[in-house]
Amino acid sequence: MLRRSMRVFHGFEELPHFVHPAVTVGSYDGVHRGHRMLIERLVAEARAQGGESIVLTFEPHPRITLGRAEGLRLLTTLDEKLALLAELGVDNVIVIPFDRRFSALSGREFVDRYLTGALGAETLVAGFNHRFGHDGLACDAPELTAKMRIVKLEACTVDGVRVSSTAIRRLLDAGDRAAAEHLAGHPLPEHPRMEGVKEESKSFK
Repeated sequence: MLRRSMRVFHGFEELPHFVHPAVTVGSYDGVHRGHRMLIERLVAEARAQGGESIVLTFEPHPRITLGRAEGLRLLTTLDEKLALLAELGVDNVIVIPFDRRFSALSGREFVDRYLTGALGAETLVAGFNHRFGHDGLACDAPELTAKMRIVKLEACTVDGVRVSSTAIRRLLDAGDRAAAEHLAGHPLPEHPRMEGVKEESKSFK
């Protein structure tokens, strides 16, 4: 059976009805080995339920909106990230315009308004330390476990190193591209460092 092409939505307006949606949320900058482990589990969970996989990601990167982007080196552009997610078999991606208004949401508001409200999420796949909202609602908090099935994955390590976008950026800053790409699991595009990036003017509804 041929798999349909990945659909990309910008914001939560005019979304279709999703069938037994399995969802994950994150920046996924670089779509590294840790991300891939999680995304592969997401796709497997969705298919096991006869449903659809949905990745919620942010644009711009939250650190830009929150004024903490000095020295930030993005590992992938949005288009590069979408291409990598498509290669992993994701059915749908929702790009969330991450502005100040969105950043002010509590974890409960985000879950009620978007995860269970707009998407009807039945399964959430998350990393071991994932939290929602400005108040840091844990992914396995009772507020979430009462609403959907939670699949929580442990950290991904490669050669004893915990894989993260931050660890990869540090290796690139140190000039060790080979080690950075080893953690990423794929060649990394060349991007200039982003110094003092200002918040983008985007609206969120």
